[in-house]
Amino acid sequence: MIKNLLQFFRPAPEKADLTEDPKYLKKLQWSVFLSATVGYGLYYVCRLSLSVVKKPLVDGGILTEQELGIIGSALFFSYAIGKFTNGFLADRVNIKRFMAIGLIISSLVNIALGFSHSFWVFAILWGVNGWTQSMGAPSCVVGLSRWFTDKERGSYYGFWSASHNIGEALTFIATAFVVSIAGWRWGFEVAGIAGLIGAVLVLLFFHDSPQSKGLVSVLPPKELEQSTKSMQLAVLKNPCIWILALSSACMYISRYAINSWGIFFLENQKAYTSVEASSIIAVSSVCGILGTVLSGWLSDKLFKGNRNFPALIFGICNTIAITLFVFVPQGYFAIDIFSMILFGLSIGVLICYLGGLMAVDIAPKKASGAALGVIGIASYIGAGIQDILSGHLIGDSKKVVDSIAAYDFSSIRYFWVGAAAMSFILCAGLWRVNSRNLK
Repeated sequence: MIKNLLQFFRPAPEKADLTEDPKYLKKLQWSVFLSATVGYGLYYVCRLSLSVVKKPLVDGGILTEQELGIIGSALFFSYAIGKFTNGFLADRVNIKRFMAIGLIISSLVNIALGFSHSFWVFAILWGVNGWTQSMGAPSCVVGLSRWFTDKERGSYYGFWSASHNIGEALTFIATAFVVSIAGWRWGFEVAGIAGLIGAVLVLLFFHDSPQSKGLVSVLPPKELEQSTKSMQLAVLKNPCIWILALSSACMYISRYAINSWGIFFLENQKAYTSVEASSIIAVSSVCGILGTVLSGWLSDKLFKGNRNFPALIFGICNTIAITLFVFVPQGYFAIDIFSMILFGLSIGVLICYLGGLMAVDIAPKKASGAALGVIGIASYIGAGIQDILSGHLIGDSKKVVDSIAAYDFSSIRYFWVGAAAMSFILCAGLWRVNSRNLK
């Protein structure tokens, strides 16, 4: 069975006669780019479904805040380990099959959770979901590295990074609407169906490598001559990648604080309805699309490939946005919207830079998956710690008076804002570092 599994994921064989066909190459590049963007966006729909149904699950007595924190962390921790492992694997496997299988399993997990009400079933299946979710990003990043040159990768990477914003927007708008009408179970079912559609698109339009389609590789000849193992080891020995990983981890704490608990915070601290709260958080996802799409272009064209300066600026903006979100009291709708606009733009840029592109710039292209794996394991350990601490801090502050729950979010505010601040401080440590002198 293991032999058959290895055979199934073996890289697509290289064609015998490789040719240079710019028109055909451009066609397949667009196919890879668009299928990666849509496919990974639907990965996110299967990842964020739990965020939309937290209040119905608590109100229905199915799960407590602490249990939701543990369940959420199960995804993050398994995702962290999976991101590291699958990042290294993605450099060596058929990325089309790898990405599609991950999305299929994630979809089936969501569908199964729609029929469950057990804490342990939620925790185990959501942990499985974390592992399969970690098969998506490495496949996409390796695909972009295999299909695009250094001069064009930044712009395409920025556009692809917007896929998570598309998935977030779909979740916080469409899934939330379904939940408000049909109940929390259908939130999982709809996410699962969307994921299965995404898997079909990946199988049809995502491609393993130019060589597997009869085209000459776009990678530099020197990199093709080196072994994947030696280049992956070089990634692990690079201290700048680990600094980026810590900065990304703190950024992910602030990111998933809003994604995982933002709706819950608005419902209980500022008295918004579920649809209103979901819509406000969705603003950040929509604005994140703009931030992410522009990030690669801004650094490539305006800053001549320098990601450090815009990463620092938007790290500060992210801290300001979360400060406004958590400290401005109830009744200031315009400020809540503005904070999510600023948060979305900032996180969109930071996910592109800190979450992958700056590390990919540093790493050899045949080890792009390994670089993303190092960033990923740190980022999602941070996200997992956030979910556990947030769940406990929120749950421990809960007081029930006349069957009405009231929460004290004082401690959580400083935790979320402090993480955002630490991210840009670490990023500032790489101020004089650029991709050229790192190489």
